[in-house]
Amino acid sequence: MMRIQIVAPICLLSLTFAVQARAQETPVMHADEVIARLAAHDATREKLGGGYTGYRRYTLENQRLNKKAEMLVTVSCEGNGRKHFEVVSEQGWKSANSHVLHKMLESEEDTSQPEKRSATRVALENYDFELQGTELVNGRLAYVLRALPKRQDKYLFEGRIWVDAADFAMVQAEGKPAKTPSFWTRSIHFVARYQKTGDFWFPLSTESVTEARIFGKTDVTISYFGYSPHTELSEHSAAQTPVVGLTYLSEGNHAEH
Repeated sequence: MMRIQIVAPICLLSLTFAVQARAQETPVMHADEVIARLAAHDATREKLGGGYTGYRRYTLENQRLNKKAEMLVTVSCEGNGRKHFEVVSEQGWKSANSHVLHKMLESEEDTSQPEKRSATRVALENYDFELQGTELVNGRLAYVLRALPKRQDKYLFEGRIWVDAADFAMVQAEGKPAKTPSFWTRSIHFVARYQKTGDFWFPLSTESVTEARIFGKTDVTISYFGYSPHTELSEHSAAQTPVVGLTYLSEGNHAEH
C-alpha cells in the first residue's frame, strides 16, 4: 500500500514536469502570428486543391417536447472549400428534420461558397485575437486564443479557439454567435472539435445547445466520420483544418409540430 501511495505522486509530478517542458519548448508567439500561420496553412490547402468526402450524423433532441430527430448525410468538399450535402436517411421528428436540420445544411452549403467564405473565416479581417496561453488537447500542445468578432454577424462567433502548436490546424472552437439569430432565441453555445488522423485533420464533433423562448432547450450533436481526401494531392493539404463553420439552431429553424 505504501509503494502505491508513493508511486502515484511521482507519476503526477513527472507528468507535470513533462507538460511544463513542452510548454517551454513552444516558441512564444503573438496572437496575430498564430492566426497568420493558421491562415497560411489554409491558403496552401486551397492552392493544392483536392478536397475531401465524408459522413455526418445529425441528432436533435428537445426534452421539453420529448422529441428527437436524426439525419445521416454525405458531404463532399471541393478544393476551394465549397461543400455539397446529400441526405442518406432521416428519421424521428419529421418537422425538425425538414425545418431545422435541412435548413442547417442549406445554410452551411451557402456560406461555403468561395465568394462568401472570406466573410466568415477565422481570420484577422473578421476577428481580433488575444493569446491566453497554451494547453494540452488530446496529448498535443495547442495555443489558446480568445476570438472577438469585429462586427455583429450571426455567422461569426465570440469565444475561444485552440490551434495546434505544431501543425497550426484548428483543434477546437467554442463560443456563441456574435449576433443572436432571432428574437425567439435566448442563447446558443457551441463546441466544435477536430482530430488528426494520420497526416490529416478532420472535424470530429460539433455540439450546440440552444435556449429558445417557446421550445426551451434543444441539443444538436453532429458526429463526423469516414472522412478521406479526394486525391493524393490533397494528402499534403488535409492537415490544414477548414475554417470553422457555425452550426446551430438559428433564425427560422424552429420545428412547430
